[in-house]
Amino acid sequence: MVTQRRAGNAPLRVYLVGAHATGKTTLARWIRDRYHLPMIAEVARGVLAEMEENLDSLRTDIALVNRYQTEVFERQIAAEHQVEGPFVSDRAFCNLAYAAHHSTALARLFRDSRFADYMQWVRQGVVFFLRPHRELVVADGVRAGLEWEEVVRIDGMVKLLLEMFDVPYVPVQSLSMQERVRLVERVLDLAQQPEYGTCAPAEPAAPTLREN
Repeated sequence: MVTQRRAGNAPLRVYLVGAHATGKTTLARWIRDRYHLPMIAEVARGVLAEMEENLDSLRTDIALVNRYQTEVFERQIAAEHQVEGPFVSDRAFCNLAYAAHHSTALARLFRDSRFADYMQWVRQGVVFFLRPHRELVVADGVRAGLEWEEVVRIDGMVKLLLEMFDVPYVPVQSLSMQERVRLVERVLDLAQQPEYGTCAPAEPAAPTLREN
């Protein structure tokens, strides 16, 4: 069980980021079971169901997709804020990569003070960046753009966000589940060492859902 804390007595948070069809959910579930962590599931599916909309609507109604992407972003922050202690999250800011390609809401979200707070919050976690493989690109019934080229575009946008906001990350390149779990085990074992994070910046407060 992961009980150790990072610098500033902050709980260890684990994020899986990347495009769709990269195996994030499978690996997040393994981390949940291996380390007995609460898991924050992908929020996008729940938001889509609550809106009682479908992918075709999101492709054709720009106001609707703006509302959807904004709600997913806010729901992700809220879900993390509700967990006290360590967790593994199946996604982080990933929906903003989709917002860049399918909505006109990204500029407003970037100006939202919660965005900078959240990226700083994620920086204090352990971030695994899962890279795409053609073999994993299968229809999931949730996201538009199941073509390989779309997956590659989203992957590039996620990487841009990671680099732009100086988020330390561990790239997960291998398709082999065995190699993936070996990498995760090694990184998380090191992350739990007492000396880990002793030079890290002070832990930011959890981002809150305040009015814009």
